[in-house]
Amino acid sequence: MRLTPPTQYVFYASVVLGVAALVLYGLGVLGLMDAAHHFAFWTAIVAWLGLIVGVAARGI
Repeated sequence: MRLTPPTQYVFYASVVLGVAALVLYGLGVLGLMDAAHHFAFWTAIVAWLGLIVGVAARGI
């Protein structure tokens, strides 16, 4: 897959946010953080929206 410079940074940011969502979910499952499930859900949504923006901005 070939990424152009603007979408490349959006893709990497989305991957980082996705990993952060997984870590937050894991913290919630282990009981180490009280509202981690809530934060993990919204972090995953932001990562998904970032991927959508990257795809939409691909031709720009």
